[in-house]
Amino acid sequence: MRGSAIFTGLLSVAAVAEATRSWQHVGKKPRNKPARSEINALDHYLATRQVPEPRFANENTTKFAVNGTGVPDVEFDVGESYSGYLPISDDPDDTNELFFWFFANSEGSDAKEILIWLNGGPGCSSFEGVIQENGPFQWQYGTYKPIPNPWAWNRLINTIWVEQPIGTGFSRGEVTATSEEDVAKQFIGFWKNFVKTFSLQGYKVYIAGESYAGAYCPYIASAMLDANDTTYYDMSGLLIYDPVIGNEIVQDSLTTVPFADYHHNLMPFNNSFSQHIHELHDSCGFAAYQDKYLTYPAAGPQPSNLTETVSEECAGLWELVLDNALSLNPCFDVYQVATTCPLLWDVLGYPGSFPYSPAGSGPIYFDREDVKRAIHADVNHTWEACSSTDVFVDNTDTSDPSAWRALPHVIDATKNVIIAHGTLDMILLTNGTLLSIQNMTWGGKLGFESAPVEPFFVPYHKDSTPSDIYAETDATVLGAITGAGVMGTAHTERGLTYVGIDLSGHMVPQYAPSAAFRHLEFLLGHVDSLSSTDAFTFESNITQPAVDTLGNGTGPATFSSESSDDASGSGNNSTPKGAASSLGVAGSLFACVVVFTAMLNM
Repeated sequence: MRGSAIFTGLLSVAAVAEATRSWQHVGKKPRNKPARSEINALDHYLATRQVPEPRFANENTTKFAVNGTGVPDVEFDVGESYSGYLPISDDPDDTNELFFWFFANSEGSDAKEILIWLNGGPGCSSFEGVIQENGPFQWQYGTYKPIPNPWAWNRLINTIWVEQPIGTGFSRGEVTATSEEDVAKQFIGFWKNFVKTFSLQGYKVYIAGESYAGAYCPYIASAMLDANDTTYYDMSGLLIYDPVIGNEIVQDSLTTVPFADYHHNLMPFNNSFSQHIHELHDSCGFAAYQDKYLTYPAAGPQPSNLTETVSEECAGLWELVLDNALSLNPCFDVYQVATTCPLLWDVLGYPGSFPYSPAGSGPIYFDREDVKRAIHADVNHTWEACSSTDVFVDNTDTSDPSAWRALPHVIDATKNVIIAHGTLDMILLTNGTLLSIQNMTWGGKLGFESAPVEPFFVPYHKDSTPSDIYAETDATVLGAITGAGVMGTAHTERGLTYVGIDLSGHMVPQYAPSAAFRHLEFLLGHVDSLSSTDAFTFESNITQPAVDTLGNGTGPATFSSESSDDASGSGNNSTPKGAASSLGVAGSLFACVVVFTAMLNM
């Protein structure tokens, strides 16, 4: 209990992502290298993988078909897929078009269901998701070449990655959107054309995304529900990662100091600076705000005018902490705060927060002419991971936060919504998401009534044990290993599930692919909860632990230090009242260090 029990208290929730991501070894060896007793996950996946016969090929889709063995630099068949442009209206000559890449279910399932994946920004391409998160091949930062992704979401469901709104990625036309309502109208026009083209009438539709897609996804899902047409828009579930859903101050500066306290080994500020930010946290009213409102059940509606009433100095607390973190660690990445130097080469040009394409690395992958031709994109169009031009008129989205109306509407209608957050994310902070949930009304009640403390369990799988990982194996296999066990905290009430994911940054399917795969299984109804110890869909023969051996969830606390008795005594996630809390609400860095030192000596 030397490490995980030390920080029993906190977490935070941070900022709204920019249009670009400009925020945007010792040689130890195992004592004994055990023989491999069973085939590893990726070998198993490749050995048993069979590319099924095409399911969506017809006279309307031929022009969109992608040669599965012809994707540049990808040395294997990516399977049945289609990509190209479709207009956002009934007019086939409409020059306002969204670009997509659609992958059929790679296991040959004939289930009539499809999932839409959207990245955020605003203006960031969903093809980040294709190549570095949940697509059938992945090319991660600093890696040599693309490899098969055994955690690809299209193993479970037909999946489409869409570049939207107009002005994002390869999508083209006139930027006219001023609100999320406009974005949703564009999208459902595109979607109806897509359904007609691929004969997907009557399919269940699921939507997932991350970051600013916390605005996109709920508004699009809500518009689909309002259309009242299940032939084209049978909206059945929603999953959003590290999402923009609430007040900007709440989702960054208000919970920045507790976040820095919890991760103080990654942000080792000196005493004077630490004292300064703690004084600001108190004097700005942020400590009192969190103590009052990060409680269960909810204390009541949170102030609606926070952005207007908070001083410039207080609103800038997040950036102040970031600037000092960058002084200590010039490669500090707000998307994954455990990142250190050097910067890794990224095939998309953005290894974390910084644009970086070293000499000789060549053009960004999706801006290569051979890639554009392979996926039917306009070869004269300059592709950017995140658009350098506005995707909203005057770069202003006039819509209310999705947590006010759109998101509750989707929860109440589908009873199947997941809000997930990586605990190493600082661009948007966990406690900000939780505070936003506690300020949201759905199912006739405000917020969760009970604190999230249940374990989030990721099944054990091939390559999740040391005997697999350390065994003699090839580099391709090692490129696909990912974690298992209790990896955070999950909680469900009235159709909404919250899940915090340990050891993950902002892009959860990238940093914790097995965890994201489990979220998708839960969204699709393959398991009954995120605390289930049922095996993964494709590895049913792997033995799992008993549920009653899991304990509570892990990671930062999901409630304030002044929360209710039942929350404050909740085990792995708790901070006892009166203790030197890592929340930083009442207690100095010195007290935290004393507790930390004492725990290490236990």
